[in-house]
Amino acid sequence: MRNFIRALRFAWPFRFRLAASICFAILAAALWSLNFTAIYPILKIFGTNQNLQSWVDTSIDQCQLGIDARVKEIAVLRDGLKTFEELKDENPKKETLKRRQQAQITRVETELKTAQDEIYRYHVAKKFIDSYCPVDRFQTLLAVLLIVIVGVALRGCFEFWQESLVGDVVNRCLFRIRNLFFRRCVHLDVSNFGEVGTHELMPRFISDVDTMGGGMKTIYGKVIAEPLKALACISVAAWINWQLTLLCLVLVPFALYVLTRFGRTMKRATKKMLEGMSSMYKILQEVFQGIRIVKAFAREPRERRRFHKATRDHLYKAQWVITLDAMTSPIIELMTVVAVAGVFLMGAYIVLEKPTRIFGIAISDQGLEPETLLQLYALLAAAADPVRRLSNVYTRIQSGFAAAERIFSYLDREPKIQANAEAPVLERHQTDIEFRNVCFSYSPGQVLLEGIDLHIKHGEIVAFVGKNGCGKTSLLNLLPRFFDPDHGTIFIDGVDIRQVNLRSLRKQIAIVTQDMFLFDDTIFNNIAYAHPRATKEQVEAAARKAQAHEFIMSDLPNGYDTLVGNEGKKLSGGQRQRICLARAFLAEPTILILDEFTSQNDPEAEVDLHRTMHELRHNRTILLITHRPHTLEVADRIVVLEEGRVAATGTHAELMRTCPAYQRLHDVQQKRLVA
Repeated sequence: MRNFIRALRFAWPFRFRLAASICFAILAAALWSLNFTAIYPILKIFGTNQNLQSWVDTSIDQCQLGIDARVKEIAVLRDGLKTFEELKDENPKKETLKRRQQAQITRVETELKTAQDEIYRYHVAKKFIDSYCPVDRFQTLLAVLLIVIVGVALRGCFEFWQESLVGDVVNRCLFRIRNLFFRRCVHLDVSNFGEVGTHELMPRFISDVDTMGGGMKTIYGKVIAEPLKALACISVAAWINWQLTLLCLVLVPFALYVLTRFGRTMKRATKKMLEGMSSMYKILQEVFQGIRIVKAFAREPRERRRFHKATRDHLYKAQWVITLDAMTSPIIELMTVVAVAGVFLMGAYIVLEKPTRIFGIAISDQGLEPETLLQLYALLAAAADPVRRLSNVYTRIQSGFAAAERIFSYLDREPKIQANAEAPVLERHQTDIEFRNVCFSYSPGQVLLEGIDLHIKHGEIVAFVGKNGCGKTSLLNLLPRFFDPDHGTIFIDGVDIRQVNLRSLRKQIAIVTQDMFLFDDTIFNNIAYAHPRATKEQVEAAARKAQAHEFIMSDLPNGYDTLVGNEGKKLSGGQRQRICLARAFLAEPTILILDEFTSQNDPEAEVDLHRTMHELRHNRTILLITHRPHTLEVADRIVVLEEGRVAATGTHAELMRTCPAYQRLHDVQQKRLVA
């Protein structure tokens, strides 16, 4: 619930819209109850041979007779009280008789007060009826029905404005929540995305936010409007006869208990349903991203079965949510009907038998008219309709609670690697890099890098080699602080990178990964992603350095304006790799990290790229990860990693003489080339 309340606070900037919606809800509720008060004059028109003017005059006369009779009765009772007071003090019955006489006087005085209030209301009604109501009975009925129609039309307008304002506020809240959610997600560490995965994030952005929005709309909409309608009807009913109205509310605590039990169950069921939806997203993501593998191994039947199982589990969970939602309304409606029926029977007994007390409890100060009872019953039935609608509200709010917990559980995550906005900016100058006793692991107890000591001078081209899984990529991922080492320190120009502004650090580093990710946009925009304000000339210059300009202009139909498709699927692997290189070159980094940057290129393009590396080395430090012998030729120094440690460093010739691990790697590469 706490997280759902946090979501509701996003509506604070739109509080004036909410206030206006509440005002419209109050007006709609007032008209809802007043429309049912028209039953009384209609029943009087049909139930008597009098028009409203004659009826109100007759009612005033009868009321006045009742008042006169009670005044006389009070006078007689007071005379009797004086008689009792004159009895001798030693009479044992004196005090008892006085108390009884005083109780009768109080009862009659209460009836007199009620009759006086009633005659006052009749006088007010007479003033209105004489001024505005026609004398003809049919015309009066027509006027009453016209007022009801106008009231219903106005109520519809107020309800429309209330719903529109609530919908507007909720949509604006969801807009803010989604953008805040995205902002927090993109600033989280890279490790968070590896742990959770996009199949967990996507449902939170879409279905969970929509479910939470449904709960917010219910809170600001029905939870405000429907109770106001019920309260308005109950208030008018209590004004008519508060004792009978109170009797109708006896079952309210039991109804609240039932709603609470159903709501808790609904919250758990909804949470499981949303988790099932995440499982479906996971399968969809894996299958569609790996569709070539699925088809290559003819595994479509297996994936169909896997998806069928996930959707079946989701079906059962969703059906349980629907069952709970469907059960709530009939149960609450049954309790409401039982309460209203009990009140109606009690009122009918009062009308027919004319008692003022039942089981010793005062039910009415005076008897009820049949028309009054029917109006009371109509008002209580009208209050029951909003209560029936509210029966589904609690379950929907519980669904919103469950969705809010899933959203804020991720929204509250704090990145382990803070941006250090107030830290000093890392200036762009010579970039000597030093790894000092660096240790790192993705999971506690599973050390990947241990005791790394390495110094890289500015302008060097350093290649990192080793078996798969030895930690080459992980080591270089520590430089832009995708991760922080568990122990040890990384220095750039003698400054601990954890003590500088993170944004300024990453602006000096450009990376080309093996993934070769491109956005579904034009080639120009993909290259310019590193420098959004770059000119056409700058983009083309970066493309020439990456040996990409020629194929962009000659092989692609729209040149730099060609759309690359989802993840660059319209381009070959070598073309994607060169565009990624161009993007990195455009950033003008002082540290360039290249992970298998020539793996998808032909030998001619690879030679040209090696030439480019030599041209770029004078302005930056270049770090290479490669298994290709030809790429090692451009390196000034080679770092051999073995089992998470630096096994040796040196040139190719030095390592061939002194490093057995490098010799084995070289021999394997030579055998592969010969084969």
